Amino acid sequence: MNAKPIKLFVDAHSMDKEYQGTYTFLQGLYSALLENHPDVDVYFGTSDPGRLQRAFPQLQPQNVLAYKNAKPGLLRYVTDIPRYIKQYGFDFAHFQYIAPQRKPGCRYIVTLHDIIFNDYKHYFSFGYRTSRQYLFGRSIRNAGIKTTVSAYSQERIAEYYGLKYRDIHVLPNGVKPTTETTRQSREIARRRIKVRYGIENYILYVSRVEARKNHELLLKTYLQLELYKRQIPLVFIGKKSAQVPALQSLIDNLTAEQKQYFHFIEQVDQSDLDAFYKACRLFVYPSIVEGFGIPPLEAAMHHVPVLCSSATAMQSFDFFEPYCFNPANEVEFSVKLQYMLNNPPDAAFLADVAHQIQQQYNWQQTAGTFYNLLTS
Repeated sequence: MNAKPIKLFVDAHSMDKEYQGTYTFLQGLYSALLENHPDVDVYFGTSDPGRLQRAFPQLQPQNVLAYKNAKPGLLRYVTDIPRYIKQYGFDFAHFQYIAPQRKPGCRYIVTLHDIIFNDYKHYFSFGYRTSRQYLFGRSIRNAGIKTTVSAYSQERIAEYYGLKYRDIHVLPNGVKPTTETTRQSREIARRRIKVRYGIENYILYVSRVEARKNHELLLKTYLQLELYKRQIPLVFIGKKSAQVPALQSLIDNLTAEQKQYFHFIEQVDQSDLDAFYKACRLFVYPSIVEGFGIPPLEAAMHHVPVLCSSATAMQSFDFFEPYCFNPANEVEFSVKLQYMLNNPPDAAFLADVAHQIQQQYNWQQTAGTFYNLLTS
């Protein structure tokens, strides 16, 4: 006789919005879980069932539960979610950052991706910090299963909230393997970006825009080194999540010649993003603080050179050495940027980095760890 399936509810409201870390986490984790562990009956709560079904085409429509009270956002925690937990008799309910009041018979899983607002307060408003400190702390302390995405976040969460390390389980983000990394496929990508965007031979940075993401350092160094005079464009891809006056001032004061080689693209589809990764001359990730940091791993899977910050969670990305830098050290960054442009790593090094990433950060492995938490 087959064992009774595990019934699991997932609050997927973060997938209703633009692509970001929690979207990638939920899609990657649950795509692998649905594929490999059919004994887990997964239901998703969402305000946009169509978008959710596109993210999980293998999902049955009856497993998509629509929120009726999505606005204001926190209302779903006191209406829709408790109602669904009671109606369906879920064994587990999985939340990102914030969980509602516990319901008898259902174990709550909370994934607290980071608490960077505590260590880097100047990047966040007082209201943001205050509300998150209370809600995140309450949620992670009360969770039956406590999880995060990196060793760095595990350490900071344990220390800040007075929890034991062993009680916080790390579920690393995974990176999709890239099947085509041949010279021919890269040439196809280069032609695509050249035809569609008029850009080639460029430095790339993919990230939404916030002060902590440190776009300013990259643009300032690019201008100081006069890389535009070498016909090397700089491309930023990502939405403006916050105003960054110092960055905007640099952009506003670009000369006509500099503007010719600077490109700011807020959003591209996944196929174009893959092409941008594959066709770039160099990918740079100068972020100051991250709970994880997915884009440099995605870029490296396309076998392109990556120059990556070694701060916060990125300190675990030691496979990029010696092409890492302290984002607080502008001289070091400038030297390494110039060096990589003039002396890019060879194909064997790039292939080895991609292999190490695939070994350490893959969704099948993370889903297996998660499944063990559900069944232990």
